[in-house]
Amino acid sequence: MTKELPTAADQRRSQLLRGVLDLCLLSLIAERPRYGYEFVEALDESGLELVSEGSIYPLLARMERAGLVASYRAPSSSGGAPRKYYRLTEEGRTALDRGRSVWREFTVATGRILADTDAPTGERHHDERADTRRLP
Repeated sequence: MTKELPTAADQRRSQLLRGVLDLCLLSLIAERPRYGYEFVEALDESGLELVSEGSIYPLLARMERAGLVASYRAPSSSGGAPRKYYRLTEEGRTALDRGRSVWREFTVATGRILADTDAPTGERHHDERADTRRLP
């Protein structure tokens, strides 16, 4: 069986996700403590199926070294080896709040540009409402 090559759209999504994956992980941990594979499942359910465990663990380790998350071991519900769970620290909560604010500003600004462009022609459309859609 051969592995399919990623499409250009997959590569773009992957590149965009790389910049916000840490924020996504912090947000998932804020919901409840999680272990590695649960992140993959949650991201997949959200439509971010391009994320593998191999890209999550180094990021979790980096966030733990930075004091954004803390880990602990707990027994597996399936009776297997104990799982390593991650929980948000106070520093992590602050980073998540800041990151969400930056993300909202970024999506408003980029959305304004992308939504005001005609895709086939690339021609910019003037939208009277654009003048009132400024960042807070």
